[in-house]
Amino acid sequence: MSYLDILILFSATSFLIYGIAYFVSTNMKNEFKRFGLEKFGPLTAFLELAGAIGLFIGVGIKNNTILLLASGGLALLMLLGTGVRIKMKDSLLISLPAFFYFVLNTYILYRTLM
Repeated sequence: MSYLDILILFSATSFLIYGIAYFVSTNMKNEFKRFGLEKFGPLTAFLELAGAIGLFIGVGIKNNTILLLASGGLALLMLLGTGVRIKMKDSLLISLPAFFYFVLNTYILYRTLM
């Protein structure tokens, strides 16, 4: 298993957990309310789950097209998430996870293209 595969599995597992957490945790729903984006919560969770599944499938069957779509979609989602955190004037510590996952999935996208 390569270093890239480990990063892909880490990202996929994280987004699987985050996606499920929205549907079982009131904390996640409350964050979307705080952002004024309550109606986008279920869509965001669905996209996180779809991205996670795409990463798992892409790495499992070594399909670069699926990896590109999944990592690119998750990178875009986390770029937007970072933007929302900045707009809400959240602290660096609170904003860091969204930025970290943006960088991670951008790296996966870049490496998949190479």
